[in-house]
Amino acid sequence: MNSHLLEVSEFNAAGYSPVVDFQAWRVAMLNYIDELEADKIDNFQCHNETDEVFILLSGKCILFCAELDEQGGIRDIISWDMEINKTYNIKRGIYHTHTLSEDGKVLIVENSDTNDANSPSIIIDDSVRQDLLKITTSLWS
Repeated sequence: MNSHLLEVSEFNAAGYSPVVDFQAWRVAMLNYIDELEADKIDNFQCHNETDEVFILLSGKCILFCAELDEQGGIRDIISWDMEINKTYNIKRGIYHTHTLSEDGKVLIVENSDTNDANSPSIIIDDSVRQDLLKITTSLWS
């Protein structure tokens, strides 16, 4: 193959992995991983410097966004049961997480410098986890 003309990448293991980094942007894949089952999610994360784009390629994925109260706790959870081949752009500064079905595969586009230093997390408790589980059960039953 002419590797100077085309780079082909794939990621089929569980979890998240960047597959292309170029200058200011990154393309990554997110596949099902058990730690993202609704009853096992332990945090919401936001990106302070960039939006983040999600595209469902196969299976199911629910995006959860958290609205925060004055103390920085989760006041409300908004969810979207993603549709295949639609683009979902989570805006900068919005706390979010997701759950995937076992056959779920999501394409992610983000800034290449997105990392833990500019992406704070909120640790969630069992009551929020139960809310995520109720939403997931309602959407996928």
